[in-house]
Amino acid sequence: MRRERDPVEAFLWGEVLLFALLGAALALFLTHPGLRTSYHLPELKVVLATLFALTSGLVAALTAKRFAVEGRRVDLLLCCGFLITAASWLAFSIVPAVAQEQSGRGELWAALVGRLLGAAVIAVAPLAYGRARRRRFALFNVLATALVALVVVWAASRSLGFRLPNLADRGAPVPASLIGANAVGALLSLLAVIGFSGRYRKHRQDLDSWLALGSTLLLAASLHYIFTPLLAAGDVSQGDFIMVLAYGVLLVGVWRAIRSSEFGRAVAEERARVAREIHDGLAQYLFAIATHASMLEAGADPEDLLPKLKGAALAAQQEARFAILALSSASGRSPFDAALRRFVDVLTADGALEVELEIDPLVHLGPDEQIEVFRIVQEGLANARLHAGARTAWVTIGGRGGRRVVAVRDDGHGFDSNDSGESAGQGLSNMRDRAAAIGGALSLRSAPGAGTSVEVVLRA
Repeated sequence: MRRERDPVEAFLWGEVLLFALLGAALALFLTHPGLRTSYHLPELKVVLATLFALTSGLVAALTAKRFAVEGRRVDLLLCCGFLITAASWLAFSIVPAVAQEQSGRGELWAALVGRLLGAAVIAVAPLAYGRARRRRFALFNVLATALVALVVVWAASRSLGFRLPNLADRGAPVPASLIGANAVGALLSLLAVIGFSGRYRKHRQDLDSWLALGSTLLLAASLHYIFTPLLAAGDVSQGDFIMVLAYGVLLVGVWRAIRSSEFGRAVAEERARVAREIHDGLAQYLFAIATHASMLEAGADPEDLLPKLKGAALAAQQEARFAILALSSASGRSPFDAALRRFVDVLTADGALEVELEIDPLVHLGPDEQIEVFRIVQEGLANARLHAGARTAWVTIGGRGGRRVVAVRDDGHGFDSNDSGESAGQGLSNMRDRAAAIGGALSLRSAPGAGTSVEVVLRA
C-alpha cells in the first residue's frame, strides 16, 4: 500500500524547495552586479506601495475577524503587526507621494522603522498562545497601540531627521544604518519563518503554514534590499516584486483560515441544533417509553399501558425518521426539497391528511435555514393533522416581492387568533423561535371554521 505523506513533511520539503529557489535567485544577483540595480520609478512605486498597504490592511482585517470568532492571541498580534505595516505604507509613502511633497530624511526613515516595527510584532506572534477574554476591548487596544506607535515613530524621525544619514544622496556610500535596518528586517522575517513553521509542526493549522511561506518570501525580499538598497522614496528593485508575491501568499492564507474558522463555527452551531432537535423530539418519546416501562415493572395493568407504550415507540420511530430527513437536508447529503417531499409522503401514508407541496426551485435556503424551515413545516402540518382536524394542507416555499416566504395553510376548524398564549399552544411558540433563529418573521391568521395560515418571511 502506498504510504500517505505527512502534511508536515510535505510542508518542510516545500520550504526547502522554496529556500533553494530563492537562494539560487539571490546568488544570481550577487554574481552579476549589473542585475543589482534599483530604478527610480515614482509612479510604479506609488502603485506598489498602495498594493502593499491594501494587502496589509486586508490581512489585518481578516485576522481581526478571525480573532473575533476564535479569540486567539496570535491573531490579535498579527492584526496589530499588519495594521502598523499598512499604516506605515499609507502615512509615510503614499500620502507624501500623492501630495507631491519631497520626502525628507525623517519621512524615509519613519517609513522604514514603521515597517520594521510591524515586522517585529508579526515575528513575536508565533510565541503567543491562549485566548483573550474581552475581545472587543483587545481589538480597540490594538488599534490604539498601532496609532500611538506610528505617532511615536513619526515624531522621533522628524526630531532626529537632521542627524540621520541622507538616503537620497546617491553619490555618497550607502549608509551602514540602512544596511543594518534591512538586516534587522531579514532577521525578523527569519524569526517569523521559524516561529510559524514550529507552530504548524505542533498544531498543524493551515494558517501557520501560509504565514511561514509568506515570511520566507519576505525574508528573500529583505535580503535583496540589503544588496540593492532603496535610497529614495521612488526607487524600485527586485525586492519589491518579491514582496508582491509574499503579500499575495499571506492574503490567500488568511482568507483560507477565515473560511475554515467560519466552517468550524457553523459545525458548532449545527451540533447545538442537533442537540435541540433530539431534546425537543426524540428524547420526549424515549422518556415516555421509559416511564411506561417503569410503571409496568411496578405492577401496573399491562392492558392499559401496552397500547401507550407501543404508541410512544412508534412516535419515537417516526420522530427519528423525521430528524434524519431534516438533518440530512441541512448537511447537504440530501436535497432539501427531496427530504421535505419524503417527509410529506411518510406523513400522508395513512390517508388522514392530504398535503399539496409547492417549492420554487429559484428560492435558495442556507444550511441553517433548511433545518429550521423543515421543522416549521413539520410543526405546522402536525398541528393541522392532530389539532385542527384538517383534511387538506398546502405548503408553499417561494418568493414574493423580492422576499422568501414559507407558508403552511390548512382547512381545519381554526381558532381565534386573538386569544393569547394557551390557545396557540407550545407548537406555535416553537415555530416563532425557529423563525427568529434564522432572521425570519412569523405571522399567524386563523378564525373558527376558516382554517389556519402560518407564514414565515425570511431575510433577503
